[in-house]
Amino acid sequence: MEIVKPDHLQELITSFANKDVYIHLETTNGSYAAHRNEGFFNVGAFIRNIVVKFELGKVVGDSPHRVGLKLPSGWIYAQGITHFTVDEYGRLLMAGLDPDGKLSIALQISETPFTY
Repeated sequence: MEIVKPDHLQELITSFANKDVYIHLETTNGSYAAHRNEGFFNVGAFIRNIVVKFELGKVVGDSPHRVGLKLPSGWIYAQGITHFTVDEYGRLLMAGLDPDGKLSIALQISETPFTY
């Protein structure tokens, strides 16, 4: 993965606009941290293979960035995106990595379902 270059990431997100795409969105504040502090309040969210058609995608803010996808009836957004790549299947994989390199958030866009 490479560090977000907002203009480049914006172009990649725009290439998926107005198409039926599959979304993977995952957050975690750390199953990593739960084992270190018994009282740690661990939260997270996970959606996978939700089909959406977004009309506009935006990358905003300084690093870590917020990426938003505007749907006809609302928004999907991920706060804390620091890295991205396009994999060999053409999927746009975005991640927010903490200072230790551990995943805090992932937002992925694909024209085919995520199977692995």
